Amino acid sequence: MTLPRILGLPAGLLLGAIVTLLLAHYYNVLPSGLPGALAICLVIGAVLGEIGNRLPIWNKYIGGGPILVFLGAAGMVYMGWLTDREITAITGLIKGSQYIDLFIAVLIFGNILAIQKSMLVRSLVGYIPAILLAVTGAAVLGIMAGLLVGIAPEEIIMLYVLPIMGGGNGAGAIPLSEIYESATGQPRDIYYSKAISILTIANILSILASSLLDRLGKRYPNLSGEGLLVRGSSAEENNVENDGKYTSADLVGGLILAVVFYVLAELFAKVFLPGFGDVQIHRYAWLVLLVAALNVSGLVPLSLRSGARRVADFFSNELLWVLMVGVGVAYTSMEEIIAAINPTTIFVSALIVVGAILGGAIGGRLFGFYEIESAISAGLCMANRGGSGDIEVLAAANRMKLLSYAQISSRLGGGIILAIGAVFFSMYG
Repeated sequence: MTLPRILGLPAGLLLGAIVTLLLAHYYNVLPSGLPGALAICLVIGAVLGEIGNRLPIWNKYIGGGPILVFLGAAGMVYMGWLTDREITAITGLIKGSQYIDLFIAVLIFGNILAIQKSMLVRSLVGYIPAILLAVTGAAVLGIMAGLLVGIAPEEIIMLYVLPIMGGGNGAGAIPLSEIYESATGQPRDIYYSKAISILTIANILSILASSLLDRLGKRYPNLSGEGLLVRGSSAEENNVENDGKYTSADLVGGLILAVVFYVLAELFAKVFLPGFGDVQIHRYAWLVLLVAALNVSGLVPLSLRSGARRVADFFSNELLWVLMVGVGVAYTSMEEIIAAINPTTIFVSALIVVGAILGGAIGGRLFGFYEIESAISAGLCMANRGGSGDIEVLAAANRMKLLSYAQISSRLGGGIILAIGAVFFSMYG
């Protein structure tokens, strides 16, 4: 019987790769820099991803391979199974080399450029209202949960709803804590320590919920577009893949445009139009808008658009494991997760996440989106920890093609939350 290949490797070659990494671990000689970091991330990801995709119950209800990879990698750090040299190499790849930014930039560029103009316009027009309905749903169910456990509505909004729906840590909890300090005069650490623990629990709950929504969509296919946001559209209408007609030059061209537009988005975010008043516009939000404008302009040849999409597919499929290992090692603290676990936090956070799901789904129904896709992107991608949380949530739901919309949720939606926070802290802080 022929054994299946794992990340393109036959079983014998994969075993050899594992033995090589174990020897490097034993003698603590993993090469520093990109080669060593890629080697360990790909091998750990291949092994844990294959286990997660085959493990009963886990593969259907917990998120499968991607979630086992990121939790397993975080657990390996917590248990002391990785050396400082290995942790430094992986962290350097993800944070120092900004691999996560490259990953997100490539996916945003390729996926938005591949959508037909009419579908893109239809989706963007109704998406912000769907986000607002998700925030409303989170607030309503959060207040209801607070009343049940004896927490005042204003405290629920300040300590639970705002940090959970605020676009993550760097774009949400940290600036919210600064706004809290400026509005109330209280030290930011008081707010941040509570907000980050609540956000951590909500992020885990959002990942689990996204996996369950994927299962729900398979059971009730009329609710799911299987990765397509706009109801009634087809795969052909939502992309411009031109199979067999793109060349290696189109692949390179797609990658060049992706990183150049990332630089252009940074120029807009830092120089041309950083924001309005105290509300900053993140580079990912600018990237979504700029690539959407490029799509509508019709300046990019069909073969090049197809090449950009193929590069995005390669990153989201074959190179996803690198990212999930990196997120587990560089961005996930098992100590924070364990410290945040208590019945009240879990209960209130769970109802806020459910409220975001219901609000996002209702928004999807009202504005012509599939309920499952809208609940995941407009709802759960508001209720996680930002860029890395978006990837975890979409990976668990097998909907990485929604990353562009997820970034609208995390960045533009997060900006809306910061504006709400500034008003709310001045009133109730």
